Amino acid sequence: MHLTRYTDYSLRTLIYLGTRPEKLATIGEIATYHDISRNHLMKVVHQLGANGYIDTLRGKGGGIRLARPPKQIVVGDVVRSMEENMDIVACFQPDFNACVLAPACRLKTAMSEALQSFLATLDLYTLADLIGEQQKDMK
Repeated sequence: MHLTRYTDYSLRTLIYLGTRPEKLATIGEIATYHDISRNHLMKVVHQLGANGYIDTLRGKGGGIRLARPPKQIVVGDVVRSMEENMDIVACFQPDFNACVLAPACRLKTAMSEALQSFLATLDLYTLADLIGEQQKDMK
């Protein structure tokens, strides 16, 4: 399974915010810290806000912060909500019907089980698990 940069940036943003619970952060600050595109990060932050992971405060003195405690943010949920396409192989796509192996192939079943195992493992972790000792180091 390969996660997109979009999901990677989402997790980085949440980790950054989780290590600074007492402060509001800005998109520019996070982009600079992680050396990532500010424009791309704006889209990520918008979706994180729409999905209820962060709060955004506009205006002078505004910024972003976690909308809930790190222990309540499950990594698997974040990945599911941020990944647009979790199709590991082409046959996962509903409009894909060009496979001549389909009648006898069990690849789709194996890949589906692998994806579910991947997500089940991520479901075992919360943002609190990811920030652990980093919280002390990043302040």
